[in-house]
Amino acid sequence: MLTRTSLFPRILAENRLVGVKCRRFSCTTTPASHPNRHVIIPEKKFSLQRALIVAKLSRYEFEKRRYPDLSTAQLEERIRGRGTDYDSLIHFNEMHTQFRKTVVEAFKHFGVEVRVVDRHSITNDSINWADMIVPVGGDGTFLMAASRADFIKGPVGRKIPVMGFNSDPESSEGRLMLPKNYSTNTKSAIERIMKHDFTWMHRSRIRITHLASNGNLPEAIDLHEHKGNNMEHLCLEPELLDPEEQELYDAKVKRTLPYLALNEVFIGETLSARVSHLQLRVDGKVTNTKCSGLCVSTGTGSTSWHTRIYSNISSINRLSPKNVEELLTILQQGNHIGGHLDANVIAQEYNRRLVFPPDDPRLCYSIREEIRVGVWPNPKGDMESRAFASKLYVQSRCLDASLVIDGSISYPFNDGAKVVLETRPDDALLTISMD
Repeated sequence: MLTRTSLFPRILAENRLVGVKCRRFSCTTTPASHPNRHVIIPEKKFSLQRALIVAKLSRYEFEKRRYPDLSTAQLEERIRGRGTDYDSLIHFNEMHTQFRKTVVEAFKHFGVEVRVVDRHSITNDSINWADMIVPVGGDGTFLMAASRADFIKGPVGRKIPVMGFNSDPESSEGRLMLPKNYSTNTKSAIERIMKHDFTWMHRSRIRITHLASNGNLPEAIDLHEHKGNNMEHLCLEPELLDPEEQELYDAKVKRTLPYLALNEVFIGETLSARVSHLQLRVDGKVTNTKCSGLCVSTGTGSTSWHTRIYSNISSINRLSPKNVEELLTILQQGNHIGGHLDANVIAQEYNRRLVFPPDDPRLCYSIREEIRVGVWPNPKGDMESRAFASKLYVQSRCLDASLVIDGSISYPFNDGAKVVLETRPDDALLTISMD
């Protein structure tokens, strides 16, 4: 019979973390199961003279771009005509605009030169110009700004740090941004930066390498664009695989995608009702799977779709108290446990332990809604539906699938397409923490 003390470790014995320690100009976080973590100490000589403000694209601004030929009055008529709350769109647009002006003035107060761009006007030249990239908006704006800085690292030995302000702290969590109190006092945050009174944090990101028999790379699609894709993209040259890799992957060339995933990479059929057929190779183990898609998460993304630890929104791995309550009822009816166990406490602790540090070099893959019947997966039971990995190979057996980076950039990933997902120390995003 399981007792209260014996059941709890069995339910919660995942992702235990020890040795968590952060200090100024270095951040070291060591999982117990991964003692040989890489530790990067960033440059201490940081001078903030030029800040690139990456502004949130409000819903109203999106609508203006969606209907460029309409006057302001005509646009209002169209928006109201379909039942959308036009007054709300105007209110939030003015709020984000005013907050952006506040951030700009705060930087100028300290003598920092400022440029303002958005997702449509940001360029590689503007990123190279900056000493710091400052997204102003929510987590979506942060992810977009970070993705544009993927392979733009300035002069040799210098990374461009990213630090964001939450423009709507009352209704937006903004977990990638500075704490919400700095939204009402932006000058204090900038003053701390000028005094080097902060902590550097390196957030691991996923590098995606496309494998093929030729150097052709599928065209990227920006999911936030309504018409076309006018954004500036980096073009990376293909490289020949060495003979061993050619035999292993049955491919001739590799090409690194010009975007790094800060949260996650999702692979699956574009039509969500269709089953995704994928072949996976994880640390030498190979399996075929039928599922609703594959999500590969970083430590940063472990609080997002992987878990959604800060909300009750549905996620891939999160347990609800109701799930735990039903499980405990079954165990109690079978006389497997005795005494009272709090389903809310168990669910909260289980979900908390799904999260791992942003600088952890491991990937956590989740096979979403895996179909486990007959011979699936093959070989049966050889691969867990959720586990950590250092490198992940994925081959598509799908009809109309996509590989989506941070819910923003999408690549076709149909039958025969192959990628390798991994993290590298040099790809980590340099950010600032003031927790």
